[in-house]
Amino acid sequence: MSWTSDNIDPLDDTTALVTGPDSGIGYQVTKALAEHGATVIMAAKTEQQGQEARNDLETKIETPDLSVIECDLGDLESIETATTNVHEQTDTLDILCNNAGVMALPYQETADGFEYQMGVNHLGHFALTLQLLPLLTAGEQQSRVITQSSGMHERGQIDPTDLMPEEYDRWQAYANSKLANILFAYELDRKAKTHDRDLVSVATHPGYADTNLQYRGPKQDGNRIKTAIMRIMGYLFAQSPAAGALPMLYAATETGIDGRTYWGPDGLMNMRGSPEQQQSSDQSYDTVLAQDLWEQSEQLTGCSFTESLP
Repeated sequence: MSWTSDNIDPLDDTTALVTGPDSGIGYQVTKALAEHGATVIMAAKTEQQGQEARNDLETKIETPDLSVIECDLGDLESIETATTNVHEQTDTLDILCNNAGVMALPYQETADGFEYQMGVNHLGHFALTLQLLPLLTAGEQQSRVITQSSGMHERGQIDPTDLMPEEYDRWQAYANSKLANILFAYELDRKAKTHDRDLVSVATHPGYADTNLQYRGPKQDGNRIKTAIMRIMGYLFAQSPAAGALPMLYAATETGIDGRTYWGPDGLMNMRGSPEQQQSSDQSYDTVLAQDLWEQSEQLTGCSFTESLP
């Protein structure tokens, strides 16, 4: 299969929300959805970052329908304010792209005291999604929730009772958060089906895409050598952000997408290529682990699936 964003059908009367829309894959997802007629809400960490990206996109797309909300996924209060703003903007939400993320950062905590990678990558999107459930289940057409994971999820090890272990390894913490992303995506689909909601939840990964994600850790360390090495590796081996966005765009827009599926590039070692359905790790299909993680996530965020349903 050779699929590009040109294959996307018209998205008129479709409303989407994309996290991390100001750079990299999130920017490309936003651009492609808007180019095909979708109304796109850009949920950026800061309003300034979002507005700068919006201004840039408006020079590249004819009559785009874009709006910006500030949504810091490392701050539950910011997420609550953001979702309130979304509810004021629209009555329905057809596509939610949980794309934003951080990778291999030095140890730090979110505003609510969570380890930052688990807090932003998983718990932030968990809270955002549950608070948007009334909009995701209000429309006449099927809604989609697409959560960005990574091939690194295969290294993940999650103890739901201890999501912030005392010993911190930045790469293990990243892998754990990416496994949490898939467990969340699959469990959300199960719960939607159990409660007879027309919502499909899937997970994706971009392969190896040359984005700002891999540079943030070395930059925060002040390590110029690591930053330079990452840039060289990206130049030699990575695909473009536009190519890395394809699995998420495919899962968001193609007809016949089943829930609890995992999509990524079909090329060498699944690092680049056209989107295809793939198998995630054995651990990601553990329903008991997914349920335990869900219950712990509800306790930590104060968000409940059943209470969020209209």
